[in-house]
Amino acid sequence: MYELHGSVHRNYCRKCHAFYDAPFILHSTGVPRCEKCGGEIKPDVVLYEEGLDSATIEGSIRAIDGADVLIIGGTSLTVYPAASFINGYRGHKLVLINKSSTPADRRADLVIHAPIGEVFSQL
Repeated sequence: MYELHGSVHRNYCRKCHAFYDAPFILHSTGVPRCEKCGGEIKPDVVLYEEGLDSATIEGSIRAIDGADVLIIGGTSLTVYPAASFINGYRGHKLVLINKSSTPADRRADLVIHAPIGEVFSQL
């Protein structure tokens, strides 16, 4: 699994790149500051107008291209470039899980229109 947009469970100093976990952020007041250099700590997520990590993109595309089964969940498949990654899938077992329909529904072998958390809680 690749986290294209990162995770708030990881955070890093914008100045020295030291990593901090979520509890550190939760117990901070104001803008969290690095204990090592005093720099601002930012969630390890891609924010609006920031680019996706190229290694994550490349890894995702390689994994999709070589997958026998591809399960895509919790996305409308309308935001690019991530929505285009499915175009490289050559397997024959595509599963889509999303509350609403997606442009790839007709390609899928199984489509589940329900919230992803609800679906996975039943597995």
